[in-house]
This record gives sequence, structure tokens and C-alpha cells, in this order.
Amino acid sequence: MSSVLKRLVLIVVAVTAGFGLAQFSARHSGAPGWWPDRERDKQVRYFKEVLQLVKENYVGDAPAGYVDLTRSALDGMVSQLDPHSQFLLADQYRETEEELTNAFVGVGIQVEQHDNQIIIVAPIPGTPADRAGIHRGDRLVKIDGQPLATPTLDSTIKLVRGEPGSLVTLTVARASQSQLIDYPLHREKIQLDSVRLASLRPGHIGYLQITQFSERTGEEFESALTGLEKEGMHALVIDLRNNPGGLLDAAIDVCGQFFEKDELIVYTQGRTPETRENHYAPGGHRPRTYPVAILVNGGTASAAEIVAGAMRDTKRAVIVGEKSFGKGSVQSVIELDNGEGLRLTTARYYTPSGITIHEKGITPHVELEVSPDDEARLRVQQSQAELANSPEDGSKPITDVQLVAAEEVLTGVLAAQAK
Repeated sequence: MSSVLKRLVLIVVAVTAGFGLAQFSARHSGAPGWWPDRERDKQVRYFKEVLQLVKENYVGDAPAGYVDLTRSALDGMVSQLDPHSQFLLADQYRETEEELTNAFVGVGIQVEQHDNQIIIVAPIPGTPADRAGIHRGDRLVKIDGQPLATPTLDSTIKLVRGEPGSLVTLTVARASQSQLIDYPLHREKIQLDSVRLASLRPGHIGYLQITQFSERTGEEFESALTGLEKEGMHALVIDLRNNPGGLLDAAIDVCGQFFEKDELIVYTQGRTPETRENHYAPGGHRPRTYPVAILVNGGTASAAEIVAGAMRDTKRAVIVGEKSFGKGSVQSVIELDNGEGLRLTTARYYTPSGITIHEKGITPHVELEVSPDDEARLRVQQSQAELANSPEDGSKPITDVQLVAAEEVLTGVLAAQAK
């Protein structure tokens, strides 16, 4: 073969290989690691220049080191994306892992940051914050008397947490009151059962509450169902009010008790079409076809909305209460070097029929509002069963109108089935 011909063949091979690589990069998210990204490299160089300028020229009470500057930059970069993404230092990453196992030291509040304010999404039932009467929607303005001037989720959580038994005072602003309210709370090691208050109510209607979705929720939920079924349950109320969410797998395990094997429960969708991921019912349980009602409110979020949305979408449950929170985004927790991590919004949740939950929430079939004050009293009545007979404040117990409405719907369904 002549040298000219050999050279031509090599050019053809190179062009063909280049085309193949182009097809590869088009089919996969992102180019190979060695593929040049000029805009990224340009911005990295720019960041390095600013980092060096600050390191060499800043004059302050403490020197500006590379480590602190880089982590501050990472924190600022990720926190600007949305309220749910966060760069996690080692202790924060460890605490995040602990929360997913339902064990941590604190007072039991779920918080979100909106417009530079820390808002309480919901107090976790049975915790110090819940027992003290903190409300969903309260705005946290002080911790131990110190105003939260420029708060972040990270700094707020650090201040609230501490050693078991130690005292922390939370000061909140409540829309219905003109004065700030102080709550002195003792921190506790909180090891929560996510499925609580399972009981058989009149008319053979079962009731249980799911406080959040953790590693043990699926197992706890199946155990509670089995116990209620043995007692003769004919219908079920699942209380997801003030449930802030948790693990996607736990939500699938709960829905899976009512879905047939390999039936679609939820799917997630990332930046590109090929990132869609379907989540199916695992099967392996006895058929459960009895009527179900699900209670929701403005504190029902994330994984709790997946359960309510999937059951509503497939006509397996009637939804009662108030419109849910509308957090339909997926946060992936990614482990980084040095024990640090990244909580990053990577996808959105969609119900089986393709309805997004994000910023829309789940609209109940039967809408009934409960005032924040009544809601707080109802939580106290649940966490202190003796209150129904001898209220500490001298007031009469109040009726849970949302639960009553759910039971009335289920009673009607059971009566119709009996005809």
C-alpha cells in the first residue's frame, strides 16, 4: 500500500472514530472526562484568579485560607440553585445520614428557607417542638435570643442541635399573633417510629399516622396493616398530615402494599429524556383492596405527596384535607471527599399519569381547612391521649373534622359495597 493511500485510510478511520465519539456523547449525559469544555475551563480559571486575589490581599481578623474560601464558594454556589440543594460539610453529611435512619439529636422541627427566612414546615409528632405547641408555618426569628439576621438552613440546624438534655430557646413569629413567642425546649435523642397510633376505630375503620419516610417505614407500615387486618379492619385512614417526606424507597414500599406487582407507582425525570426512571411495585404481599382515605395538609410534602399522588392517580384512595406543600423534586445525596457531601436537586417526581407534584401539590377530593391553632391542639390530643379526658388548659377536646370526614366517606363506600 502506498504511503499516500495509507495516509488516506488513517484519515478515514480518524473521521469515523470522531463520528462515533460524537454519537456517544450525544447519547450520554455529558461528554467524556477528557473532552474539552472551554466554557467550564474558562470559569475555573476565573475562579482561581479571584481565589488567589482574595488569599493574597484580604485583610481581616482571620486569614482567608484556601480551604475555607473554597468551601464557602461551594456553599454559596449550591445554595443559589434552589432551597433544597446544599453543600454538606462532614458533620452535616453525617447528620443527613442519621436523619434518613430516623435518629438524631434535636427538638423535632422540619424547616425550609424562603426569601431569607426560616419557615417551619412541620413539627415532628411526639418531639419537644410538637409537645410545646410549635405550629406549621411559624417563622423562626431567634435562637437562644440571637436574631437570625442572614440565616441559612445549615447555620440554623447547627444552632438548634446540640447535646441531649441541653436547653435551646426558639423564638417564632406567628401570623395570627402580634407578639413573638418563646419556646424553651430540651434537646432529645430522637429515635422515631415513623408509623404511629395504629388503631381500629368505630365501623371497623383502621387509622394510622406516618410521620415521615425513613428506612424502617415500609416494614413498620406492613406490620401495622397486618395487625389492623387481624382485628377486623374493613377500611383504612392513612394520616400524612405534616409529613415532610423522606426516602423515595419508603414511599414506594407503602404504596406497594396496594399496587399489583410491577405496576408503576411514580417516575422521576432529570434534565434529559433518558434520565427518566420508573419505580414499580415490588409485590409479594396479600391483596389489599379495601377502601382507603388519605389525610393531607400544607405540611404534607415530598415522599408523602408521592404516596397521596399515586393513590389518588390510580383511584385507590380518596384524599381529604388541605392542598399539600408541593415539593416534587428529587434530592440526591452524593458523598464527596473528606466525609463531605452534596445534596443536589437532580429530578422531579411525576405520578403514574404524568402529573407533576412540584409547586402544585396534591388537591384533595374533599377539601376541609383547619386553623393553625386547632391543628396544634389536635396534635397535642394525639401525643397526649389523656388530654381527651382531662385537658391541661381546661378546654374541651376539639373534633378532628378532617378525620371525621374521611371516616364518613369510607362508611359510605362500605355501605355501597354491601348492597
